[in-house]
Amino acid sequence: MLLRLWRSTSLRLALIFGAVFAIAALSFMLFIWWRTVNLLQEQVRVAIDADVLALTERWQEGGPSAVAVSIGDRVEQDVDDDTLYLLMDASGHPLAGNLTVWPTGFNDPSQWYQGRVHRAGTFAMAEIRVVGLPDGFRLLVGRDVRARDTLRHLLADTLFYAMLLVTALGLVGAVAVRGLFRRMIRNISRTTEAIASGRLDQRLPLSGTGDEFDNVSNTINHMLDRIAHLMDGVKQVSNAIAHDLRTPITRARTRLEDAALHAQGEGELRAAIERAVGELDDITAVFEALLRIAEIEAGSRRSAFAEIDLGPLLEDLGELYAAVAEDQGLELVLTVPQTLRVLGDRSLIQQAVSNLLDNAMKFSACAAPGGVVTLSASREIRAGEGRDAFAARIVVTDCGIGMDEADLARATERFFRSERARSTRGSGLGLALVEAVAHLHGGTLMLENVHPGLRCTLTLRAEPEPRRLEGSLAAPSPPGASSPP
Repeated sequence: MLLRLWRSTSLRLALIFGAVFAIAALSFMLFIWWRTVNLLQEQVRVAIDADVLALTERWQEGGPSAVAVSIGDRVEQDVDDDTLYLLMDASGHPLAGNLTVWPTGFNDPSQWYQGRVHRAGTFAMAEIRVVGLPDGFRLLVGRDVRARDTLRHLLADTLFYAMLLVTALGLVGAVAVRGLFRRMIRNISRTTEAIASGRLDQRLPLSGTGDEFDNVSNTINHMLDRIAHLMDGVKQVSNAIAHDLRTPITRARTRLEDAALHAQGEGELRAAIERAVGELDDITAVFEALLRIAEIEAGSRRSAFAEIDLGPLLEDLGELYAAVAEDQGLELVLTVPQTLRVLGDRSLIQQAVSNLLDNAMKFSACAAPGGVVTLSASREIRAGEGRDAFAARIVVTDCGIGMDEADLARATERFFRSERARSTRGSGLGLALVEAVAHLHGGTLMLENVHPGLRCTLTLRAEPEPRRLEGSLAAPSPPGASSPP
């Protein structure tokens, strides 16, 4: 049972807290006791040194008689009755003072003595200093320190009982700490057990105080929300795969069976096989897109990050899709800066923008032949992140069918396709991949209706522009060149 108790982390933390509290309190009290005792002893010795100095000066002024008179005056004026004096001649006869016998062993003037002396028929504890005088005379000056010893014992007793009280308070505090820790662990344990049993809606309770326990609970709850979201995503992907891929697989199988049974020649058989291969290629592309999204969300592509310039990249995409737009009766308007530096994966950013342009071309051609698709890019300062936090903003706007608000909320889900887009070709993974690329680059994807059409805004974390030196001369521009936007 003791071993099981010792294995309890809350108990160990409580004991450690109590021990640290008790050691700190004991150290503080011992310091107070030691400092007080030393201060009392220092005051006694300062008083004795003052008496020794004054009596030595009296000896120099008037000899033994003057010292004897001064000792008599001091003894009579001693209200506390704690002064000790004894003046003896060379033969050992006492001349003045309130002691009758020279204490045994108190002979060295260079030392302080503390011991028992005989005074008025009793023994008293005293602090004593011995002074050697000319012609064999000796002077003893001291103080009765029984009151000091009494105070020291009283202080020691007080500190002892205070230590007991502090220890009790430390134990109470340790129990309180253990209770808080056990409550936190119990809440975590109950929540994790509920989640392990399948109740993914369980969350850690919050006290509302905003303390460290609430911060831990918020972090765990956020993690659980993320896990629940991922689980929902896995479930939706599984369902989507089961529904959306079953049809092309069944269609390819049916065509192959039909060709095998009814094909009239090699040409019909080859055509059926080619159509089935096309269906299977589409299925393979879907799985490749899923794997690519999973790879992006896992963050493994960050190792390929490098500083790239989006200006030339977007211009190349604009030239490529301008021809596609012309073939579909559309116009592509390109507005990008000459330089827009970001830190990221060039191929992923290129694929994300390509997906946005593919969607824009596809839905604009269906809804508004002869319409305009725009691709623009700009640099902006991230709100709330300081003046040095920049973002690259890539906007693709089409003139297509758009989406209603419910579809906008689910547009980035895998395999999601709105009712308006059911008749168009696609797998519903394009925007999911774009959002994954945005999150990998510390950015966002925002969709909004512009009536008609849809505006897709891809925001990526950008590198700050190099500062231009004041007073530097710019290189001359060639004739007829325009300034960059």
